[in-house]
Amino acid sequence: MSSTDWADRALAAVMARVVATGAQVGARFPLYADPRDGSWTTTGRGSWAGGFWAGLLWLRARYSGHDADRRAAAECTARLEGWTGADTATRGLILWYGTALAEGDEEATALAGRAARACLQDFDPEAGIVPWGGAFGGPRMLARVDGVPGMVPLLVRAGPAGAAIAAAHLDRHLGLCLGRTGDPRPPAWQFDEADGTWSPLEEPRPGWSRGRAWLLLAIADALLRPDVTAHSSANLVEAAERLMAQGDVVTGRLIPPAEGADPDGPLDTSAAAITAVALLKLARVPGAWTDACSYRGVAILSRLAEAHLSREGDGLPAGMLLDGCYDAGKGLAVRHELVWGDFFLALGLASLDGLVDITRV
Repeated sequence: MSSTDWADRALAAVMARVVATGAQVGARFPLYADPRDGSWTTTGRGSWAGGFWAGLLWLRARYSGHDADRRAAAECTARLEGWTGADTATRGLILWYGTALAEGDEEATALAGRAARACLQDFDPEAGIVPWGGAFGGPRMLARVDGVPGMVPLLVRAGPAGAAIAAAHLDRHLGLCLGRTGDPRPPAWQFDEADGTWSPLEEPRPGWSRGRAWLLLAIADALLRPDVTAHSSANLVEAAERLMAQGDVVTGRLIPPAEGADPDGPLDTSAAAITAVALLKLARVPGAWTDACSYRGVAILSRLAEAHLSREGDGLPAGMLLDGCYDAGKGLAVRHELVWGDFFLALGLASLDGLVDITRV
């Protein structure tokens, strides 16, 4: 895809925002920023979103070409070490996206390898998943759609055994969370170890836009990795088509509501950005929908840049991706800048600009 002026301008703004964010948060990790003044709520260890800040710093280093930016990215990634053995499937989000752009950095590569092997060891063969885990409290034996993205390519770092487990982990989540009907399925399920059965959870609710985006991204990542598809028992192309149809992904609203059951509620630009990246990845998979995925992915990025990215003169720092929704049900950060939204917008734009090969991230 050729670069366009709007994408160049938008990427420059997001990269400038990364610099400003770094100056504000220091050694902490940004989570979400107030849409009134751009001030960040931060965490000490990054929570499940820490890898996206590290990923943004690696993108910034690639964009600027400066050694100082590369050192800052490496230092941030090193602070993710404590998550390697944590009991959470969000290690896929944390340790894949925190290391995937760190080409040539031996320490980041080694960190990803250690994380992959730890996740491989935590695979539960009876449940067929790397469990959601108890790191953030609550039941441990859960399958949640946000425990799949990142986990698929991270497990591949563990070699052939990791690729097989990645396929099993994805297949189980598809069987539970996608189903074969046109109605959205619950995005989270609990496993009963006593009788080996699964039961759906009430939260997150079916139709959660970010849940659909996460699952589509995981399918795209698997389709781009023959060592995973070779082990999958699912028809992943059909799964992608079914998921896109259920969410009206290619023909519906460019920016979805955070909750499908509340179409007039808050939007979630972060779900749109994740979806755009998933579609750009799917556009690299041979299929009848290749052109449609490419066109739609670019259209989403263009709308985000045009209508939801703050500009100079708005009274806000430039480059904030606004209108992200952390948790609509709890009323938490419902119109905010979200660090993962920034990351996926920047990743999509960087792929249009030729700065990254999106099939490798």
